[in-house]
Amino acid sequence: MIPDYWQQASSELAQGDPVMAGLVERFASASLVSRGDPFVTLARSIVGQQISVKAADSVWSRLIAVLPVMAPASVLTSTPDSLRACGLSARKAEYLGDLARHFSSGEIHLERWSSMSDAEIIGELTAVRGIGVWTAEMFLIFNQLRPDVFPLDDIGLQKAVALHYFAGQRPPRGALAGHGERWRPWRSVATWYLWRSLDPLPVEY
Repeated sequence: MIPDYWQQASSELAQGDPVMAGLVERFASASLVSRGDPFVTLARSIVGQQISVKAADSVWSRLIAVLPVMAPASVLTSTPDSLRACGLSARKAEYLGDLARHFSSGEIHLERWSSMSDAEIIGELTAVRGIGVWTAEMFLIFNQLRPDVFPLDDIGLQKAVALHYFAGQRPPRGALAGHGERWRPWRSVATWYLWRSLDPLPVEY
């Protein structure tokens, strides 16, 4: 699903910003795309923490073989040993269980997200063990297609802003936040284009 705001956002970002104008033109045939259900997306983000993409794919494949329906109920009925046998560390098995508990208990309010702010959703998600602010921000951008998320701690964003706007010098956090103000209310879109400038292959999350 492509965001319905994509064309408007891209056009507005390109106005008065030569860097954005060039990136919008260069990547005109691509866009942010949402894939997967929220629980599966978050579960996969936990699996992939601090390991390579190849290793994460391998663990995920084994996990799906054991749990063909990746859902809170199936995780909660699994034993920690069965999860660890798929290649998960003991800590990640705990994180996955905590995620499933938050979904099944109703502590994560999927049905209310459309009326909740980014900060409120981040607050719900970071209450889950193993989900930090960066992971929650990536989820808001790639799964929920929120248009104005600006992940200040993202290394790729920092590198791209340094490259295009600060003569290669990575700006302090405050300067990065201030620089991003020019892209409101489309900071997710600006971030996506800046990521593409470093890696032309669109990310699927």
